[in-house]
Amino acid sequence: MTLHTIMPLELVLQGYDEEMEPTLDVWTRGVKMQVAPVAPGYGRIVRLLECTLYDYLNPALAPGSLIRFDFE
Repeated sequence: MTLHTIMPLELVLQGYDEEMEPTLDVWTRGVKMQVAPVAPGYGRIVRLLECTLYDYLNPALAPGSLIRFDFE
């Protein structure tokens, strides 16, 4: 893979070697998503795993949004 950029290499690779925060895979609103827990029953969306194409257009399901979920 070749990366052409005018940005310094340190800036491009910043955070690459840091450990990822723990995540959970949950189903809510008919969508399977990966969330980072912030409180019991609440999490910040990291990414959508199984959903329709229209779910990507829903601002409530955007990465970084807070969502309530239940363990079933």
